[in-house]
Amino acid sequence: MYFPIEKTIIKRSSVRSYENKKLSDSDKKKLMDYISTLSNPFNEKVNFHFIEKGLEPNGEKLGTYGIIKGATSFIGVSIPDSEFGLEAAGYEFEKLILFATHLGLGTVWLAATFSRKEFMSAMNIEKDYLFPAISPIGYSTEKKTIKEILMRKMMKSNQRKPWENLFFNNNFSTPLTKQGAGDYEIPLEMLRLAPSATNAQPWRVVKEANTYHFYESHKHDASKEEKDIKRVDLGIAISHFHLTALELKLNGKFEKIKSKELENSKEINYIISWVSE
Repeated sequence: MYFPIEKTIIKRSSVRSYENKKLSDSDKKKLMDYISTLSNPFNEKVNFHFIEKGLEPNGEKLGTYGIIKGATSFIGVSIPDSEFGLEAAGYEFEKLILFATHLGLGTVWLAATFSRKEFMSAMNIEKDYLFPAISPIGYSTEKKTIKEILMRKMMKSNQRKPWENLFFNNNFSTPLTKQGAGDYEIPLEMLRLAPSATNAQPWRVVKEANTYHFYESHKHDASKEEKDIKRVDLGIAISHFHLTALELKLNGKFEKIKSKELENSKEINYIISWVSE
């Protein structure tokens, strides 16, 4: 890896206000070079799309509904509609966002607050591909707008759910302690800090002996679009867990275990497991 993972995860924050200038040639080349190295443990093909088209002063030109100010560059991600496509998109895109953070660039995940139709056209994305997210990428303004400050406060962007609500031991009734996580305390903590749409934090992890089972949680009446976004969120969280484990030289592999799928559950989906070695 090219940069420190744990420090970068802690440093990363969402940026919605940018200086109205293009990326330098040097920063753009570093990003494009890094994109060419990206991979994911799901063995899915992830496509990245980069455009330089500035927003109007009110943030409306490319349909970000006034959420983003000043950005001139955007990166989007698309994938085939496959078993782990959405998780793979979240995994690889977050690796790119962390690398951008390491370079000193600002980013923010946008999954619902952008016009897919406009950006699909601008980025020449094929209609039969899933297009779950974009991010502006550029140089953050030193001063946040009042709207951004209020949005962060409303979404409680700097807050995360406690361990006992996210991590469990053997079953969903027994919380996993930090001591019980052993060598995986830090990877799980970095997972806990992952960003997610509306800061919903839809991930749940169950430790069973030397294996960590990853689940996606949602409301029972969630729409397909909402569930898809949460699968992307889980990919983001898994990237934090996996990259931190690699940084700490913790060996293991991802594996889908059929017996871990929950029957008759309308709120929790089993995704994949990490088997430590």
